[in-house]
This record gives sequence, structure tokens and C-alpha cells, in this order.
Amino acid sequence: MKDFATDYPIDTSIKPDVEAFFDPDTNTISYVVKDPTSNACAVIDSVMDIDYAAGRISYESADKMIKFIEDNGLKLEWLIETHVHADHLSAAPYIQGKLGGKIGIGENITVVQDTFGKVFNEGTEFQRDGSQFDKLFQEGDTYKIGNMTAFAMHTPGHTPACMTHVVGDAGFVGDTLFMPDGGSARADFPGGDAGVLYDSIQKVLSLPEETRLFMCHDYGPNGRDIQWETTVAEEKEHNIHVGGGKTKEDFVKFRTERDAQLAMPRLIIPSLQVNMRAGEMPPAEEDGKVFLKVPVNTL
Repeated sequence: MKDFATDYPIDTSIKPDVEAFFDPDTNTISYVVKDPTSNACAVIDSVMDIDYAAGRISYESADKMIKFIEDNGLKLEWLIETHVHADHLSAAPYIQGKLGGKIGIGENITVVQDTFGKVFNEGTEFQRDGSQFDKLFQEGDTYKIGNMTAFAMHTPGHTPACMTHVVGDAGFVGDTLFMPDGGSARADFPGGDAGVLYDSIQKVLSLPEETRLFMCHDYGPNGRDIQWETTVAEEKEHNIHVGGGKTKEDFVKFRTERDAQLAMPRLIIPSLQVNMRAGEMPPAEEDGKVFLKVPVNTL
């Protein structure tokens, strides 16, 4: 494990402005992250709307983010995907087409593409090298959002390509963690691993305790209002799956038993096919129509 004091450019005195956008259909929280010293910003984990039963795509969620960026005179520099989501479709290319910016994801997207390229019986025309994205982040990579230096931490376990992105005093954890009363994400998807997830969570919790952590999902456990922001200190103390010094052995046992009871996410079939393509639809057929595949007895 890296030494955070020397190996990562941590500066919790930098406090980016974070605007959250909650999508109630998928319980996803997307973010616009702004440099307080310039007009530069990044979008993290955007949502493309789908009426799955009707096979209809729309962009109301993305348009809200675009309007916010335009209304505030911001310049979009990055569209970050914390991982290949299985519960919502990314709107990154749609937003990029309106506002510019680069789309980035963890370099292990190639592992995910190879795995699900086989699941969905994709042909040789589907590139499994991550070339659909503008940037493939490696562990410890840095990038700029205006005058802020952001860095990527490889935090696998939920998926092989999961990355936590840290910008000043703000960390965007994707599905690696939920709010303290929500615990952690499942680890039973292909390439997932509960023990690896535990180690990744400990890595996140090694950040300075005052670091703000922003969730990708919240489901309002026990009927509470939706929340998406906590701190490293709060997670270390109160997270129901890993807080208070819970051991790796206990976590793996609980996570494995819990995951065996969970149903597949409602939108996993369209989400994976789209998100492994950086938010693009599969190629159109000769007549111009676009189709998504449903693998039978595979997932």
C-alpha cells in the first residue's frame, strides 16, 4: 500500500465546490466538481436516462448538469467514470458532445471489456483495449481540474476497474463505499472479490480523516432521507460493514453471504453493454436500428 504522506499529492486545504445531482430512478448521485480558483470543472458518474421497457433513451438528467455548467459559466475539462456501472447508463459522450472535456476511467476497463465482451458475444469489431475512452487511469495518476491536482486510487473489489478520485479534500468513491448506515457495495460480479474490496476500503480510509467522501449511490436505509456526503472519520467509526475495526475475515464472510441473496441490478444488461463502450450504444444494424442483447442463463 502506498504511503499517502509521500506518494499522493494530498492537500486538504483545497476545497473544491461540489454540486450533486440525484437520479431517483437509479439512486445514483452524479457530481460537478469545480475548482474554486477558476471556472474549470469535472463531471463524475453522469446518468443517461432509459425507459427499459420501451427501449427509449433520453437525457433529462444529463441536461440538468449541462444547464448548471452553462449557467455558471464553467469550462468542462473531465468526465470521470469511477467504474463500469451496472445500475445506470453513462451520459458522458452526450455531455462531451455539448461541452467538450475528456472521458476517463481506470485502466482495468480492458479486463471488464474482455469479460463482458464474451458475455454479450461481441464480435471482433468491439475493441477491448479501452480505446473508447480518452484516458485510462493507472494507480497514482494525477490530472488537473483548473488549478487543482486530482489523483486516482485503484480501489478494486466491486469491479476490477474501480478507481477512487481525490481532489483536494474531496474523494469520489464510486461504489467502493456507501454511507455509514449503507455499508459497502456487492463483490459478486465477474472480477469482483470481497477480500480485495475490504483492502480497497482500508485504502480509502487511510486518507486524512477530514476528507469528504462522496457516494455514487444511496438508497435511504430504514427510510431516512437520501444522503451522499460523509467523511473518512465517520466511515471509520460508524460504517456498518467495515467501521469500528471489523476484521477482513468478518467482512468477507458477511459480504459473501449477503451477495448470495441479492438480485441482479434492474439495468445491468443495458448498462454493461453501453458503459463498457464509454457510454456509446452498440453499432447500428444495416437498417440503422440499434439493439441491446439479452444473454440467457449467463449473468
